[in-house]
Amino acid sequence: MAATSSSSIALKGNATKTSFPFSGEAKSSQTRRLNFPFSPSSPLTRIIVVKSAKFATALDEEVEKIKRLQNGSDVRGVALEGEKGRTVDLTPPAVEAIAESFGEWLRSKLEKEKGQPVEDVKVSVGRDPRISGASLSAALFAGLGRVGCLVFDMGLATTPACFMSTVLPPFQYDASIMMTASHLPYTRNGLKFFTRRGGLTSPEVEEICDKAARKYANRQAKVSTALSNPPSRVDFMSTYAQHLRDIIKYRVNHTAHYDTPLQGFQIIVNAGNGAGGFFTWNVLDKLGADTFGSLHLNPDGMFPNHIPNPGDKTAMALTRAAVLETSADLGIVFDTDVDRSGVVDNEGNPINGDRLIALMSAIVLREHPGTTILTDARTSMALTRFITSRGGHHCLYRVGYRNVIDKGIQLNKDGIETHLMMETSGHGALKENYFLDDGAYMVVKIIIEMVRMSLSGSTEGIGSLIKDLEEPPESVELRMNVLSEPMHAKANAIQAIEAFRAYVEEGRLEGWELDSCGDCWVSEGCLVDLNDTPAPVDAHMYRAKVSDEEHGEYGWIHLRQSIHNPNIAVNMQSLVPGGCKMMAEVLLEKFLLASGMDKVLDISQINKYSRGGNLS
Repeated sequence: MAATSSSSIALKGNATKTSFPFSGEAKSSQTRRLNFPFSPSSPLTRIIVVKSAKFATALDEEVEKIKRLQNGSDVRGVALEGEKGRTVDLTPPAVEAIAESFGEWLRSKLEKEKGQPVEDVKVSVGRDPRISGASLSAALFAGLGRVGCLVFDMGLATTPACFMSTVLPPFQYDASIMMTASHLPYTRNGLKFFTRRGGLTSPEVEEICDKAARKYANRQAKVSTALSNPPSRVDFMSTYAQHLRDIIKYRVNHTAHYDTPLQGFQIIVNAGNGAGGFFTWNVLDKLGADTFGSLHLNPDGMFPNHIPNPGDKTAMALTRAAVLETSADLGIVFDTDVDRSGVVDNEGNPINGDRLIALMSAIVLREHPGTTILTDARTSMALTRFITSRGGHHCLYRVGYRNVIDKGIQLNKDGIETHLMMETSGHGALKENYFLDDGAYMVVKIIIEMVRMSLSGSTEGIGSLIKDLEEPPESVELRMNVLSEPMHAKANAIQAIEAFRAYVEEGRLEGWELDSCGDCWVSEGCLVDLNDTPAPVDAHMYRAKVSDEEHGEYGWIHLRQSIHNPNIAVNMQSLVPGGCKMMAEVLLEKFLLASGMDKVLDISQINKYSRGGNLS
């Protein structure tokens, strides 16, 4: 070249995607100065200034796409075409990037704990029967293998079993990943992460997804196919089933037939074509139960019969019919990955939601008198009376099963004995079982109590334990979709939720007051922990108790930003007929329209319900 001096030239962006070192600073509006070993004024030098605003924007969009896969403490996305209005975003390259980032995060944690480099980091992987599982599993193996993890493929498994593979000998893996989207449609899939201390928190998953987003944006290549360490296939589910059988045998301690304590009991299982069929074959049948009449036990990733969800009306109705037809002692409904369950008693009464929490509370309070029962803030005032009438304490907290479980762990650390943590969705964790939300273990507790009642001479079914639980006269859930692009939906939802809080605090909604939700360190509508270790907020939400001169305090309303979809859930319960309609009217007229939030939210459901008291 004619000139060798160094000078500085302003470039926007970069001319190629290859190995682009993305960071938060690489924005299209920013200008970086790069030094070159030549003079730009030299006649032999041709400088091309590349304007890459479009590239930077596209890069940002790719990064945001991966970040949006975070779903609280899980990862969830669309894995298959077929969902109206949704495009596939949980692709094999995305899964590989997330798995690689998890492997790096895990290795860093282990090295920090041990104070030295670690080798042979072992990770187990399970999946539900979704038809996207095979291709995404290959990407998962590739991502973990890329960072040197030893992978152990459990095949068809349950979410609780994945965690248990980190604690039960001889397996005791360093971590586990479950591929599932729970009760969501067959087009969806996702990832749940565990270490030996339990499920990852929302901030930890956010950190992993942030790193994965940069990897994905840089690479955007096909999934690695050459695995330096191919996964080893393991049969952990047999060990897990044996673990559950041993618990039932030991705690029932049947004097006549110890190994078959369920002899003489008929139990119906509805697995919903998910991963719960094992509980019939490898637990109940081997303990002597009659499981004739059980439903949808074979795994089918298309879920042809109904949504695998203990809260689904079809699932409960079919199970109820099977229980009544066979005169069974108990019916069980599992969700896809068996971290949730519901039951039907011998009279065909569905037990889920508040009723399941009440049943588990009755059982736990017999074993641990005076303990605290922790639930999400959508439970009824009647449930509180049920728990306190049995000597328990009821603490309400933020919605989200991970929120509820983590709060229970914290209360126990702070000296407040809390043996049961449950959400109305059916997620339930017990202190005695690693604070793990395990639908199968929950059912094990119910079965043990059922057998004990029979052995004591009782002729009543398990439903008799909650016969004095009052049902709320009115309960409704409505939704308001956020009217914005997906990347702005979260911010707009938070704006609406915070505006609601302000309206309540400023007294603009007469008779409405933010609910302190119990007497522990929870305040401001289940949002802020007033202690030394406040939990991070994964979704904004508030609950207000509602009163008027005629009825006094007659109900509550709860607004919550969904972490699954771009909408706001509105839950209401009332002790008086027509109370939910009255609350909906006030919400519509005095808040949504008065604040202008009807421009941000689709209020059609609120409008329809406030006009007629129903959505039909």
